[in-house]
Amino acid sequence: MKARRRFAPVCVAVLASLVALTPARAQWPDLDGEVEVLDLTHSFDASAVYWPTAEPFRLEVVSEGMTDSGWYAAKSFCAAEHGGTHLDAPVHFAEGRRAADEIPVEDLIGGVVVVDVAAAAAADPDFLIGVGELDAWETAHGPIPPRAIVLLRTGWGDRWPDRERYLGTAARGVDAVRDLHFPGLSEEGARWLAERGIRAVGIDTASIDRGQSTDFRAHRILAAADIPIFENVAALDRVRIRGAWVVALPMKIAGGTGGPLRIVALQPRSLPAGADE
Repeated sequence: MKARRRFAPVCVAVLASLVALTPARAQWPDLDGEVEVLDLTHSFDASAVYWPTAEPFRLEVVSEGMTDSGWYAAKSFCAAEHGGTHLDAPVHFAEGRRAADEIPVEDLIGGVVVVDVAAAAAADPDFLIGVGELDAWETAHGPIPPRAIVLLRTGWGDRWPDRERYLGTAARGVDAVRDLHFPGLSEEGARWLAERGIRAVGIDTASIDRGQSTDFRAHRILAAADIPIFENVAALDRVRIRGAWVVALPMKIAGGTGGPLRIVALQPRSLPAGADE
């Protein structure tokens, strides 16, 4: 606890310096006081969920043990760009748009709103988050600020890493894709967000498009607008509906269509998780 209290002012100071360099600074949340830091990243290991056509995450020991000069350990890993908690760069679904290394850092750090549709998704694994849900959020909580990061909570994060419950199937390979069932963002919802000029959008499922999608319209609309996408985001039930920050830093892969992502939220301790500002 003491270490966390010492860390909080540092977080605030660093974030404040970023705000000073960012347009529309008044729209960034106030993080004065003690700050809670939440890790929204699933660990990368053999159980991490990847798309049925992708190879699973692999970690291999290169060296691990005592040497003449003392302990030495090193490992190598192999991972698809799109698996586990990860970034979809716009170029993933839009030719000529930004690759992973071309996304400005300021587009990966920002104030957050959480749109919670977990109850509806629990009743329908193919649920689509549409304009109705986004309008309802604004009716309840006020306008989504320009350049916000929008995180969509479907409740699917609670199913990780059970592949069958999380994806709808535990099978692998091309034929397994037709059996995917999980919620996502509708075409109209994606267009609504793109028109609002959001900074980035994330979701706690394997794809911003629902599992049964065949044309990936949400991906295409957001990518065409150069909006980064975060997928397989963890612990969204712990993030405030608004008033938190997110820092989402992917591996900087030159020309990459995405990559592993470490994403964290920072929010005041003065209100409980899930509360409004």
